[in-house]
Amino acid sequence: MQWNKVAVIGSPGSGKSTFSQQLGRQVRLPVYHLDALYWKPGWVPTPKEAWDAFQHQLVQQKQWIIDGHYARTLDIRLEAADTVIWLDMPTSLCLYRAIKRTLFYRGKSRPDLTEGCPERFQLQFLQWIWHFRHKQRPALLRRLAALDGSKTVLVLRVPREVEHFIQKLPSAQTH
Repeated sequence: MQWNKVAVIGSPGSGKSTFSQQLGRQVRLPVYHLDALYWKPGWVPTPKEAWDAFQHQLVQQKQWIIDGHYARTLDIRLEAADTVIWLDMPTSLCLYRAIKRTLFYRGKSRPDLTEGCPERFQLQFLQWIWHFRHKQRPALLRRLAALDGSKTVLVLRVPREVEHFIQKLPSAQTH
């Protein structure tokens, strides 16, 4: 399987960033973490117009893996991608990972975030994860079902499937 433009999506805590880094190494594609691109130091968000324009520009590149959900602008990435990989992990796992990450990086910036955005505990963020499957998943299923057949859509539902997927990849594709 050969890819050029891969969108990795899913709930916070589903493992998008880790998976995207592993995939990028295996298939030799540049990886872009939307969280690192959206947030400016001090947790300042990119204005909507600039964010939309940036994503339109980013997806014009010849090759990429873009990890991040960002539902409002998801269609930009879905339309440009040749492959969509959805990490549809259980809510309990996503919550566990988010809490673990918060504790591990508390007060420090994560590698997949902008420097100057220290990890912090936010109840609202955990509530977002808790409600993701119920509130976000149905719309996501509709969006993916509406994609034309020219795109590969892969859904990985448990960590074992993610590990198996990465292990099955050739050691490095050449482009």
